[in-house]
Amino acid sequence: MKKKMWINFMAVMLVAGLFMTVSCAKKTIVSEHATIEDQADVNTKNLAEQERIKAQEQHDQMIKEQALKDAKSVAAKNRFANQNVHFDFDNSQLSPMAKTLLKEKADWLSANAEVSVIIAGHCDERGTTEYNIALGERRAVAAKNYLLNLGISGSRLTVISYGEEKPLDLGHTEAAYRNNRCAQFVIN
Repeated sequence: MKKKMWINFMAVMLVAGLFMTVSCAKKTIVSEHATIEDQADVNTKNLAEQERIKAQEQHDQMIKEQALKDAKSVAAKNRFANQNVHFDFDNSQLSPMAKTLLKEKADWLSANAEVSVIIAGHCDERGTTEYNIALGERRAVAAKNYLLNLGISGSRLTVISYGEEKPLDLGHTEAAYRNNRCAQFVIN
């Protein structure tokens, strides 16, 4: 009997303990007001995330555009420096093609006002050294004068003649001679 009473007493205590544990637990009360506030917080976070993503996309687009602009600028600079104005044999007159190229160079120089240029006159190896120095000078001056007429400041243009002394093409063929009869533009 004592044993049965003791078991009943323990069962009552266990049920009471469980009842106390369940009744003392913190209850979460969900109200409409809290739900609306929670939804507003979620919406605010979503809008902030969307704005952050949009700002990042705009930043990435600006970087791409700047990189493209820089690449175009470098390409234009290389084209300017690597395109020589060519002349006919024993001649310092500008051809129509040379004038077109000089107009492009003038446009680039106008867009890059901080740049100064050395115009180097070159000749092929035929003729005397003195004659070729004078011919190279006339070629460089012809290119400079054309640029001056297109509005480029003379203070940005320096003329030098190498004649046959610094050939751009070391060959001894007509193609090499043609390459060496030029005015070369070196960015200072």
